[in-house]
Amino acid sequence: MKRFIPILVCILAFAAILPPRPRTEARADVLRYAVAADSNVWFYGAESEAEKLFLIPESYYVRVLYEGDTYSAVEYLVNDPPYRKVMGYCRTGALTFVNFIPARPFLRREITVSYTLPLGNPFDDTFGDIERTFVYYGARYESGQLYYYVLSGDTFGYIPAAEELVFEHNDDYLNVPSEPVAGETDGDGTSDDSKSPDVLQIVLICLACAAAVFVAVLVLKGKRRSPDSEEL
Repeated sequence: MKRFIPILVCILAFAAILPPRPRTEARADVLRYAVAADSNVWFYGAESEAEKLFLIPESYYVRVLYEGDTYSAVEYLVNDPPYRKVMGYCRTGALTFVNFIPARPFLRREITVSYTLPLGNPFDDTFGDIERTFVYYGARYESGQLYYYVLSGDTFGYIPAAEELVFEHNDDYLNVPSEPVAGETDGDGTSDDSKSPDVLQIVLICLACAAAVFVAVLVLKGKRRSPDSEEL
């Protein structure tokens, strides 16, 4: 029975010293964001270059639903009238992924456009000027003309614009390390370094094994007592 004591000591030492296996947490409800760090990040209606809708306002974010090799599924804005969330895609390489929840992820902006009807109405001029308010999502150029991608009621579309929209930029992502690239973390989001024992743990394991060997030597010496001592 005493022969198994050193083995038991080693097993208990390893069980006590090695770090527990990290829990795998469901990531379905995790809020994960990526920022448009420059003015050339497109929001697509589908995974195709032909489906460009608008350029995401620089320094604002999309919520990442799925990260793909070429395109990532994302959503922009929220369902909070008059704003409406839109779901689409961004090129994964164009996004800058972050490891925090931004305080102001989306640009909430409404714009008012005035339309002046042509003069010479033979009836009256009751509707000489018309104003409409739109929810702004982003912009794009087409054949040299600037357009805003907007929402009016339940309808998305483009309206011509004379100049770029001026808005306040975020800077919270500038001094924060970006999220580790693929391959640097395990599937459960835990880095390899956090799973492997550090130097102190290795030293403690070695000491425990040395103690087990010392116990084994004492056991063997006890079994090799001289015949005279056994007779006593």
